[in-house]
Amino acid sequence: MLKKKRVPGRGAILWMAVCLSSMLCVILLVPGLLVKKIPGGEEPPPVQLAIDGSHQETVTAQGLMIPVYLTKKDEIETVPLEQYVKGVLAAEMPVEFELEALKAQAMAARTYVIRRVLEKDYSNVPVNDALVTDTTAHQAYLTDQELREKWTKGTYETNMAKIDRAVNETKDLILTYEHKPINATFFSTSNGYTENSEDYWPFMSPYLRSVPSPWDVKLSSRYQETVDITYKSMLQKLGVTSIATTGTGTKSMKVLEWSMGHRIKKMTIGGKTFSGREVREKLGLASSQFAWKWSGSKITFTTYGYGHGVGLSQYGANGMAKEGKTAAQIVTYYYTGISIEKATPFIQKS
Repeated sequence: MLKKKRVPGRGAILWMAVCLSSMLCVILLVPGLLVKKIPGGEEPPPVQLAIDGSHQETVTAQGLMIPVYLTKKDEIETVPLEQYVKGVLAAEMPVEFELEALKAQAMAARTYVIRRVLEKDYSNVPVNDALVTDTTAHQAYLTDQELREKWTKGTYETNMAKIDRAVNETKDLILTYEHKPINATFFSTSNGYTENSEDYWPFMSPYLRSVPSPWDVKLSSRYQETVDITYKSMLQKLGVTSIATTGTGTKSMKVLEWSMGHRIKKMTIGGKTFSGREVREKLGLASSQFAWKWSGSKITFTTYGYGHGVGLSQYGANGMAKEGKTAAQIVTYYYTGISIEKATPFIQKS
């Protein structure tokens, strides 16, 4: 008796089709998963470097990206590290300065921002997602558009070529102490000496030591300035009730202590004790080394130097450069005991 050949039912045929389709997908996809993809020409996605709340710095094909808050525009501009250093250099130091002085400033500026990245320091930034502002609360910074407006047509190309050279010749170089980026503070003009950090700020840094800076007096127009302040304004700004204009009583003005940098460290005014920094900042003086003279209902202050006085003196750096000193010699003079290292390893380890 012959057996009849069974014809598969409709359901069986559908099941076989699904199985064949699944096998075909596996055959097509597995080789693609096993083969290593060759990088194309597109820029790789940003690599996250550091996070603190909503803050984030990234590394792209252009390098470490620095988000800068532009105060006038109320917006954030994110630029590569070396471009940021160029904007700071052009804003912080006269382009007419010697190349080696500009290179010293470039290293200080780069060190400052790298240190903030590594320490996740977002202090004094009024918005989220920015690391620094474009003001002296951090470092002054000018965008390329602002530089084109600042420099007249014909000088932009020449000036930027000099800025580019100073930054490119110090590319990736930062200042370190015991293999850590330093707090690379700088200022315009010394009174003939720089200041120990603890004599102006409430901390001591072994590399921020007082050193002679004799070049400033000859080179800087801001070495000596005078300003008049009324008696009434003095009382208001210092928060005292009266100040004796003559004599040496408790209500008079008297210096109690001088710093190693030849600035006023402590003094009494109207029976109240102030640090030299407090008087300078409350009265808006150029320096904490000052002399005064009463004249009727006003007092004339004569200041020496411009700025806090700690770290690199910009006019001093220019003076050293004019004498043939290199950028390396300048920074190791103003920052005691430091080394010059590449920034990249620090970024990669963070």
